Amino acid sequence: MRKAICSFIYHKILGWKHKVSISDYDKYIICAAPHTTNWDLIIGKLFYGAIGRKTFFMMKKEWFFEPLGSFFRSIGGIAVNRDKKNSLVDQMVEQAQKRKIFHLAITPEGTRSANGEWKKGFYYIALKAQIPIVLAGIDYQTKCITIEKEIFPSGDLEKDMREIKLYFKRFKGKYPEKFTIGEID
Repeated sequence: MRKAICSFIYHKILGWKHKVSISDYDKYIICAAPHTTNWDLIIGKLFYGAIGRKTFFMMKKEWFFEPLGSFFRSIGGIAVNRDKKNSLVDQMVEQAQKRKIFHLAITPEGTRSANGEWKKGFYYIALKAQIPIVLAGIDYQTKCITIEKEIFPSGDLEKDMREIKLYFKRFKGKYPEKFTIGEID
């Protein structure tokens, strides 16, 4: 039922499509970009629902008061403690280890504004949990989410980040001027 509803909204009402050509692993990090609007979360959740998968996303624990907490958990929200004493990477690795299915969506830019200095937490979570990173390109120009590449972190951050950033070069966010892959050597 959920898949049919998400598919109807995503495909028929909103007119989006998708291209997915990678395996459906039990556990992975979804590196989703460009992220230029809050609509990306809604489009992404509908897309994953339409293909019959559930995704998780991180949200600061302060938002998990009732009744919002129950709602956020029901749509895949994971409460995180962002104080300096708690490693966000370690919290997510622990979540990955304790769940049978773990598809965590993260936007690497860390903002909806142009930022060439991408956050690297998604990479370190995947590396430490020993799970792949699935690259999900969100293209508003073609109204298509494309997942055609996965990266198994090698530990060579510069090499892997270069490959990840180059993958996203072709996608256009809702506000293209708010997206950059930064300088690539």
